[in-house]
Parts: sequence; structure tokens; C-alpha cells
Amino acid sequence: MNDEAKRKQLRKYKAFATGLFLLMAVIFIITTLLQKTIDSHWIGYVRAFSEAAMVGALADWFAVTALFRHPLGLPIPHTNLIENSKQRLGDNLGSFVVNNFLSPQNIRPYIQKLKISGFVGEWLVKEKNQEILIKNFSDIVLDILNKLDDSEVSHFISKKVSEMTDTIKLNVILGNGITYLLDKNDHQKMITNLSSQIKNYILENDEMIQERVKKGSYSFIPAFVDNKIADKIASGLSDFFKEVEEDANHEIRALVTRKIYEFSNELKQDPKWEDEFKNIKNDLLKGNKLDEYSSDIWISIKNTLKKELQEDQSSLKNYISKNLNEFSQNLKTDEVLQHKIDHWIRVTAYKYILKNTHQFGNLISSTVGNWQGKELSEKLELEVGKDLQFIRVNGTLVGGLVGLIIYTISHFFL
Repeated sequence: MNDEAKRKQLRKYKAFATGLFLLMAVIFIITTLLQKTIDSHWIGYVRAFSEAAMVGALADWFAVTALFRHPLGLPIPHTNLIENSKQRLGDNLGSFVVNNFLSPQNIRPYIQKLKISGFVGEWLVKEKNQEILIKNFSDIVLDILNKLDDSEVSHFISKKVSEMTDTIKLNVILGNGITYLLDKNDHQKMITNLSSQIKNYILENDEMIQERVKKGSYSFIPAFVDNKIADKIASGLSDFFKEVEEDANHEIRALVTRKIYEFSNELKQDPKWEDEFKNIKNDLLKGNKLDEYSSDIWISIKNTLKKELQEDQSSLKNYISKNLNEFSQNLKTDEVLQHKIDHWIRVTAYKYILKNTHQFGNLISSTVGNWQGKELSEKLELEVGKDLQFIRVNGTLVGGLVGLIIYTISHFFL
């Protein structure tokens, strides 16, 4: 029911209660006049009833009115109670709600019934809802991207990269990376591939070897001898690298591995390499260059994100949609996941509510306290005014009955 309907209802019951009082007043006047001309005892009973009913009606009208305003506009003490006590009323109402509705024993049964995972799963599985979620997400991110200051973001990236690189020792990182590859024995693939490439190069370029041999040979040595020597050299080298390629335990592999380990340790421990990489880093990441790199990186990321978020069937949106489908199906079918999510939500909600119960009390107290006194009185009168008018009606009737009883007792026994 809206406020206007409540006002109409309140006016109706006020009119009823006031009308009943006026009826008693009219009856009182009539019976008073009749008593002067007619000597009938029943008139006294009616007059006593109406007289006491008027007193009861006026007393209850005063009591009900005193709650919300000064009766007849007169500043009578202990009237207009709600407006004068609004802060205390707000504090008491806040404490009442916290103590009686937000206590652990009251909220625990409701928290234990929470099953958010199933609801979310059912909601997410619908394609229309996924589209709404992705669109809202895209709009929010696009709005943030458009409002960001490119220069500030670039400066932030540049600053963070500079801070990060100041503490990074590239020689140690590179040395650890080489050691990692060696420990996993991944370098053996490189040795195998390199041996194969060298072997094939030698076999495919035997004429070049012959030319090199002839060029360095003495003039009195016959050409066929030089060719024979060149063939032997080519054959020997190709056979050697073929052995390295095919033999996983070849001694040259162990030698190469040992030398690379030594180089890796030297990279990590020798100060000259630290200085060398520091110089390289400083050359690459000078102030202006770093700002340019950061700006280029940010603009590239920003433009890519905007393009992906604006297109209906972009890779990013398809990826999000795919993962939403998988997540919604898991929420519907995976009981372990459901239990984990629901348990986390219950525990978090329970802790949060208990931790912030005083905030709910403060909210109620401050809200009531910040209302204008007249506004608060009107709000409360709209909510309970109708029922309070029945107090006036009951006061009229009860007062009349009490007056009738008193008149009867005094007339017959006193």
C-alpha cells in the first residue's frame, strides 16, 4: 500500500473516531435538555453513558495525539513525544533489531539454508543471461579504459618496470635458466640437432672443403692427393658428428654439458657479468626509451582490449562465454564444487553479519536520527495511525460503559 492510500485510510478512521465522539456529545446535550422536561430515569442512564464516553474519547484523543504532535498546538509537557525523542527512539530501535533479529542463534538457521551455487548455475546456463553478463562486463571495462589517462598509465608502467628491474639481476636469471635446461637435459636435443646440421653441411659442401685443402696445400702435391685428403677430412668430420648425433652418451656431449655448467656458474658469480648485464639493461631502459616502451605497450593493450570488447564475436568474448558455460555446468553437476562455494558463502556471510551487526544498529539509529521530527511522526502515524484510532473508539465505548456502571451503582446503592 502506498503512502497516499495509507493517508486516505487514516483520515477515514480518524473521521470515524471523531464522529463517534460527536455522536456522544449530541446524545449528552439532548439527554441533558430532556431531563429538564421529562421525569424518566432511563434518560439519566443514557446521559451518564454519553458523558463518560465523551471523557474517554477526549482522554484517548489526547493520548494518541500527544505521540505525534502537540494537542491543539499547545506546548503541553510530555507531548509530541516521537519528535522530541527521535534520537532515543532510533537508538532503541537499532538495538532492538540487532539484539532480536541479528543474534547468532537467529541468523544461523537462515545462513545454513543458503544455496547460492545452484541458483547461480541455473542463471548462468541460460544464453541470454550470459550475454547480459558479458555485455555489462564489457561496458564497465570499456568505460574504465576510456576514462583512464594514457600518460598516467604509461608513467605507472614505466615506474613499476624501473622499480622491478632495479632489483633484478639478469645474469643470475640467465644463469639459473641455463642450469634449469641442463638439469632437465633439454640441451641434448640442441646438441643432437646441431650435430646433424653440421654433418649435413659437411656432406653437402665437399667441393668447398676440397677448394680449401687445395688453397692451403703445397704446389708440388698432385691434385688427386689433395682431393683424397679433402675426402678423408670431410668423411672423418661427418662420421664424427654422426656419432655425436646418434650416441646419447658420447664424450663430447659430457664435455659440452660441463662447459655450459661452468659458463652458467660464471654468469651467476662473476661480477663482470653482473656489470655487463647492468650496462645492457641501462642502455635498453634509459628514461626516455622506457617511457616510450611503456606508452607503446599500454596503447597496444588498450586498443586490443577495446577492439575485443566492442566486437560481438571477438576472441575474448568467445573465451569468456566458453568458460562461463563450463563454470555453469560444473555448478549444476559438481557437488563438491557446490559444497565448497556454498560453504564459503555461508561462512563469509555469517562472519560478516556478526562482525557488522553494530553497523546495522548504527544505520537504523542514524537514519531515524537524521529524519526531521515532523517527518518521522508522519511516517509512524501513517503506519500505526489506523490502529491507534481504534484506541479512541474503544476509549469512547469503554468510558461510556464505566460511566454507566458508576451511575448505576450510585443510583441504586448510594
